[in-house]
Amino acid sequence: MSQGSMILKLVCLPISLILICLGIMTILGGHITPGGGFQGGAMIASGVILSILVYGLGNSPLEFSHAYIEVLESIGALGFIIFGLIGLFVGGFFLYNVGTDLLNVVPSAIQNVFHYPDVTNAGIIPYLNIFVGLKVFVGLSAIVIAFAGFKKITEENE
Repeated sequence: MSQGSMILKLVCLPISLILICLGIMTILGGHITPGGGFQGGAMIASGVILSILVYGLGNSPLEFSHAYIEVLESIGALGFIIFGLIGLFVGGFFLYNVGTDLLNVVPSAIQNVFHYPDVTNAGIIPYLNIFVGLKVFVGLSAIVIAFAGFKKITEENE
């Protein structure tokens, strides 16, 4: 064990949690500020990746099972597709923003579901940011988890 490893382990978890919280904040405010789903998802993944790099794959406090990663990625993909199809069937275009109906083709009952009386109303964009953030977070994290797993297997074989 190197001398710096204890300090890294002491500082890593709070920094990882701060990165995850900043990523969530970026996703949720992405429709009114610079950033959004991709940037927020990458920030969340960086918190998980930092934890994996410092603690190792098996000892990380932010450990995700394969089934959990599959479920999150499926939710992200299906949510994006469902909102795209809602726009297609209601507005005539894939990912049509039914909350802020610019072409006046969406019935008012459907438009009221995604519309709220706020100056920063963005319709379905905040929901899409959440689903994109999930996909990016899981995708980037899964790559690093796979590489760490391959490294662990090759070290065991040597």
